[in-house]
Amino acid sequence: MYEWQNLAAMFLASAERRGGGPFLWAKEDGHYVSKSWTEAVDEVSKLARGLRKLGVGPGDRVVLCAESRPEWPLATLAIMAIGGIVVPAYTTNTVADHIHILADSGAAGAITSGAALSEKVLAAAQTHDIKFLITMDEFSADQTLGTDLHNWEAVLAMGAGEPDDIADEIAKRQIDDTAVIIYTSGTGGAPKGVMLSHKAILHNCEGARDAIEELGVDDEVFLSFLPLSHSYEFMAGLFFPISIAAQIYFSEGIEHLSRNLTEVRPTIMTAVPRLYEVMHGRITKGVAQASGLKEKLFNTAVELGSREFENPGSLGIGDKIKSAAVDKLVRKKVKASFGGRLKVLVSGGAPLNYEIGLFFTALGLLLLQGYGQTESAPLISVNRPGRVKLKTVGPPVKNTEVKIAEDGEILAKGDQVMQGYWRNEDATKETIIDGWLHTGDVGHIDEDGCIVITDRKKDIIVNSGGDTLSPQRVEGFLTLQPEISQAMVHGDKRPHLVGIIIPDADFARDWAKENSKSGDLAALIGDADFARAIDDAVGRVNTDLAAGERVRRVMLIPDAFTTDNEMMTPSLKVRRHKVMAAYGERLEGLY
Repeated sequence: MYEWQNLAAMFLASAERRGGGPFLWAKEDGHYVSKSWTEAVDEVSKLARGLRKLGVGPGDRVVLCAESRPEWPLATLAIMAIGGIVVPAYTTNTVADHIHILADSGAAGAITSGAALSEKVLAAAQTHDIKFLITMDEFSADQTLGTDLHNWEAVLAMGAGEPDDIADEIAKRQIDDTAVIIYTSGTGGAPKGVMLSHKAILHNCEGARDAIEELGVDDEVFLSFLPLSHSYEFMAGLFFPISIAAQIYFSEGIEHLSRNLTEVRPTIMTAVPRLYEVMHGRITKGVAQASGLKEKLFNTAVELGSREFENPGSLGIGDKIKSAAVDKLVRKKVKASFGGRLKVLVSGGAPLNYEIGLFFTALGLLLLQGYGQTESAPLISVNRPGRVKLKTVGPPVKNTEVKIAEDGEILAKGDQVMQGYWRNEDATKETIIDGWLHTGDVGHIDEDGCIVITDRKKDIIVNSGGDTLSPQRVEGFLTLQPEISQAMVHGDKRPHLVGIIIPDADFARDWAKENSKSGDLAALIGDADFARAIDDAVGRVNTDLAAGERVRRVMLIPDAFTTDNEMMTPSLKVRRHKVMAAYGERLEGLY
């Protein structure tokens, strides 16, 4: 059924196809430098042999904690080549997080990048011994207890002295072998280890290719922005590109994204909704600061593009002439800011606000919203080019079944479904019943077979009047306002909604200047006039919401939800239980 027996074999096949052509790109001294497919095969082989000499064998778990860089996929492939199981860990993990993952996975060793990450993992290893730690960069430690410390280059040299039989080793790996254990982001509690087979990820690769095949899949270039430790990027930003022998460039981060887009000129890019929200904010702010004519032309492009998408054929002759003009004057420039050869933007990891999707679509960019979760490797469905329904997450991908349970929960079945939670049989039995993955998401299937998601089962708010409300829907409307950067609403078993608002820093600075107030956001939080300005924004949102969805009172806080303070997952979803632990008492005080 599948073209390859395992992910490492898929890599070797693509490498044979591309040979000395570029594969992995990263910045060195301010310029992108490539590693070829041939070089990658050589390095994977040496590293695999080195790992084997360190005692790694079939079934052994190896934790991988590093920034997205060429060594990350090379390490992953090397571990898989000798039958090991990759255990990705977020760079934002605390020592406590690492202790949990090392202990729960029973890892034999770990691979890290620089000193900061290495020190965290070594600190965790004091409570759970690992045999070795390999560091990509130079690193030394005064005390490693029972852990042997090795440098990346030294392990490569170690492997170079061993017989090169890695192709034979790869041939032994079976499609149902566990390839990776990815720990969930912990939005609702302690992370669980999701076991994914080679087959699960191969299924996703086939499904992704089938979904975009009509765009033409040739010499593709990916810009990898999300952490590779996240299941979404692990598949869509790493193994899917490998499956089509594409080039992968690693972004320098959100602060340099605009520059990287014009440098790399990607053909495909995957991101989470939060990134598209940030880009929307930056674009609209830049337009607002431009001349009157530029702003008018831009708004015309958005207005006409939106009308054409929502009501095809609704544009009259005059509108079509205007649309053709703004194609050249606006949309062409927007496309150029993304590199000029972008085929598709893909959104996943969380629900995409319809207005955000419509904005990019109106500007002539193809944005496909997909859906899935770590437990499905992660892809379940995705919109198709030419048949985009922005209020849906598209139809199921190839060889995937989806149905809706009596309580509205979305259930999925296919080869991409996880093997189970590592060492957690009870949780596995609760999540996979009769082969069906119980996603925890609520929704329905529309007349075209597209999945519509309304909310997470666990996140649904049922107020004291019995009304069922979606917090994510309300929060999405709030964060579209220029005054508001982030929001979280609360109101389960309460008469109405209240919320936390983090004001937009740029708005706060401009407001302070206009009103002769302190520009410090923390100082403005207690200013009654500033609070009224935020209340006005909430009021605008409330006019578009049903009575039960309206936010009656809010509290303002200066500190954003971030991965550093553990209030957001690495895929930029709010950890509601963490926010409630910090602010729950104050939220309840709003009633």
